[in-house]
Amino acid sequence: MKDITLGHIALFLAAAAVAAPLAKLLRIGTVLGYLFAGILIGPYGLGSLSGLGVGDLYSAQSILHFAEFGVILLLFLIGLELRVNRLWAMRHAIFGAGGVQVAATGMALGLIGWGLGAGFLPALFIGLSLALSSTAFAVQVMEENGELTARHGRLGFAILLFQDIAAIPLMALASVFAVSKVAAGPAFDPMQAVKMAAVIGGVVIVGRYVIDHVFRMIATAKLHEAMTASALLVVVVIVLVMEAAGLSASLGAFLAGVLLADSVYRHEIEADIKPFEGLLLGLFFTAIGMSLDLKLLQAKPLLILALVAALVSVKAVVLYLVGRWQGLQAQPARRMAGSLSQGGEFAFVLFSTGLAAGVLTSEQASLGAVLVTLSMIATPAVLMLERTLFAKPAAALVSYDEMPAKEQHVIIAGLGRVGQIVSRVLRGKGIPFTALDVDPTHIESIRKFGNKIYFGDASRVDILEAAQAAKATAFVLAIDDVEASIRTAEVVRRHFPDLPIYARARNRNHVHRLMDLGVKIIHRETFQSALDMTEDVLKGLGYSKADAARTVEIFKRQDEKRLIEGYGNFSDEQKMVELAKAYAEELEAQFAADEAERAIAEGHASPAPQPSKP
Repeated sequence: MKDITLGHIALFLAAAAVAAPLAKLLRIGTVLGYLFAGILIGPYGLGSLSGLGVGDLYSAQSILHFAEFGVILLLFLIGLELRVNRLWAMRHAIFGAGGVQVAATGMALGLIGWGLGAGFLPALFIGLSLALSSTAFAVQVMEENGELTARHGRLGFAILLFQDIAAIPLMALASVFAVSKVAAGPAFDPMQAVKMAAVIGGVVIVGRYVIDHVFRMIATAKLHEAMTASALLVVVVIVLVMEAAGLSASLGAFLAGVLLADSVYRHEIEADIKPFEGLLLGLFFTAIGMSLDLKLLQAKPLLILALVAALVSVKAVVLYLVGRWQGLQAQPARRMAGSLSQGGEFAFVLFSTGLAAGVLTSEQASLGAVLVTLSMIATPAVLMLERTLFAKPAAALVSYDEMPAKEQHVIIAGLGRVGQIVSRVLRGKGIPFTALDVDPTHIESIRKFGNKIYFGDASRVDILEAAQAAKATAFVLAIDDVEASIRTAEVVRRHFPDLPIYARARNRNHVHRLMDLGVKIIHRETFQSALDMTEDVLKGLGYSKADAARTVEIFKRQDEKRLIEGYGNFSDEQKMVELAKAYAEELEAQFAADEAERAIAEGHASPAPQPSKP
């Protein structure tokens, strides 16, 4: 292997610098741009030219091994966005949807391999390996399309997380699938599971009680590069510990991110690591493009293309059915299926493991690697086809409207039913405000009535800065979409911590998630109107005005108590069910006690009779 020169480094940096912008300009996705760049500079492109020697210097295995650090950083950053309670709340999607997808896809693809002449166990191993999608690829694609925070994006991520977990026992059990026991690896050791659990427990304890204190001490030095180095060091150390225990580096990085999700330094850590993650992830996909064996593709083009079509189709169909089973509508289920329809980076590792254990022949392993690479290339095309066939074209929009400079004003995010009422009162009182909304049709409709509203996404820092958020006295969060509301609240809390937030919430879960971000003044949008309606119903049933008002007030106090006390358990569905039953019994007891007190106060020996039912 030749030494790495500045010429090679310049070639990779040029590929990264040119591929991403060009791909974005052509609207094919940056990931696909990196893959094509890898093919261009690989052994079958410029690497074959005399003097460059890229193909000789960087074998697919060595490049992917180095570039996988980009995947590690990606999973670390994903972990930063998921607190432990959020992860626990996703457990049914992770093991339910994820488990069904891997099992169904693995069996279907295994049967295809068996039908093509592979032995049953090797075919099943290949099928399960190909059932794993590319976490780095799918997350990158969903993030670029703004789908990662949508419900189908979260379900897709849960499935990807299960796949990352499933890769561990697949690697450990490769010898079970071996057709030749001569080259088979060691049998699975049950004590290894105990070791893994102990290591994970130790990492959790250290992460909870040590890492945050370390960052606090480093922060006092006020050296930005020290914080960056410390963040990278935390990721690397946890990954090394996980690998030593037999766990995957990707899972270790994800766990490291989850442990730091509650840290006060998590936003700074994210900002420091993001550039490294983006660059190394680009190198990872470039390396995958370089590893594509074009000679094998030239030798069997029809067979390989048919197998790629079968791989993408089978995975997409299974994922679509899983999405529908999980309650997704047709369009979100299609988007998730298309985003996860490719083979994954763990397949390269599993094919190498299977080859070493005697499960696969070298030809099968090479063919599998080509299928995975081509399926990645096909994914953006599948998504573009889906968007062309099913999605409505959207009008081109500017980033945001120009907004006048204001001081001591109110910012209203979302001018729907709630935001309009607030704006009308403020306008009548002569209080200056800036209203933001993202729906151009809605904006034009409101402007016809003389209302001042600006087009802009309030979850973007640059738009909040344009709206003079630093000089505002209040921020009214009236966005209808729950995920957009949470995203906006997080950005405001992070970048404008002194700006008071007055939030509208759609339901109890929305309230709890806003409380999670430190928002204190929250109004449930239908709560008061529902109470008013209930009071009218009671009066219509024969209760006096005073009795109906008192009954509603008792319920209101008890419901607000339940809302606050349930905050610590809102991600635990079973606990919330238990609390709901307990609060229902408590409410009945309060109503009975109130009836008894009222009867005594009115001089009755027993509670007053209830109105007769109509």
